[in-house]
Amino acid sequence: MRTLLITGSSSGIGYEAAHHMRARGWRVFASCRQAADCDRMRAEGFDSPLIDYQDPATIASGLTEVLDATGGTLDALFNNGAFGCPGMVEDLPTDALRAIFEANFFGWHELTRQVIPVMRAQGHGRIVQNSSVLGFATLRMRGAYNATKHALEGLTSTMRIEMRDTPLHIILIEPGPVTSKIRENSIPHFERWIDWENAPARSLYEKRLLPRLYNAGGPDTFELPATAVARKLTHALESPRPRPRYYVTTPTYLLDALRRILPTRALDWIQARL
Repeated sequence: MRTLLITGSSSGIGYEAAHHMRARGWRVFASCRQAADCDRMRAEGFDSPLIDYQDPATIASGLTEVLDATGGTLDALFNNGAFGCPGMVEDLPTDALRAIFEANFFGWHELTRQVIPVMRAQGHGRIVQNSSVLGFATLRMRGAYNATKHALEGLTSTMRIEMRDTPLHIILIEPGPVTSKIRENSIPHFERWIDWENAPARSLYEKRLLPRLYNAGGPDTFELPATAVARKLTHALESPRPRPRYYVTTPTYLLDALRRILPTRALDWIQARL
């Protein structure tokens, strides 16, 4: 049975991917960062190691748990867990950036580095990074998240080039708006770090960000369910020749096309209105 480790499996993309790939015959290790969520996933029949990207000890122990269960092999890793910290860049404390990079970037790198020797030794493996349209485009008030995904794209593309003569495949998935709890889960980080009431752009927070965080009542335009990502993950993991990048949702394709044909100022004008 092929084996797959997914991080951030408690909800959204990770949760859907875990169920989808198990239904296709994979043994899925659906990791979560909180013990209660691991217990819930185990109750649903998954192996569920505790892996918190912000805690290096859990990265090592979680991977050890997986390898002990498989006899020391792992066919695929899907790095997925991440959070947002919305706010204007000028209002974003540097410590907030450090925290989000730990969870959305450094932890991914640490787990990936620990997985690569396993895959090299067994002679095959796939590492799939769940990035975002915000890995190559930007939206205002998403500076922290934009930065982590831009960094992830750069690191992953470099790794793909460096690994091209090995039996490992390095793959990016780049969703746009997908149904998940990322907006809800960003609220504690926003409330911890952003002093919006004393911000120069207070009126913009009140008009644009606060309603989106606290009062959003329906899906975004072009939003797709998390199954859309799971289908692209299937191709990335099972195709004999996986693509380097998989786009998900109309905005991802559209913004990629626009950045190729428009001058920067024109693209900025469009992105400022999204």
